[in-house]
Amino acid sequence: MNKIVRAHYPASKLPDDLRSGFDSDATVRIVIEQQDISPYVPERGVAEKTPLFLPTYREPGAPIELADLLKDIRAYKEKRGSTTDTEEAVRRIRELRDEWDDE
Repeated sequence: MNKIVRAHYPASKLPDDLRSGFDSDATVRIVIEQQDISPYVPERGVAEKTPLFLPTYREPGAPIELADLLKDIRAYKEKRGSTTDTEEAVRRIRELRDEWDDE
């Protein structure tokens, strides 16, 4: 895994989104590491070459648009696949309903 470390780096040289909160004459320590986007998938027994899901990037604290959220959900389901079929889902719902009827 690649890693870059810069000590005493001038905060004024940082991009705007990283510079916020620092004085212009401050120095910072920067550590950049490549993320491992090959998660272990137990049912397949090996790490995937592509991530199971990478959500749409949003600035921290930014509102989430419904269209973006739905797009992320569809992408997640497309990559991951369904964990249950319709019959199994109906069976589970009926069990839960019957539990409430018994009380």
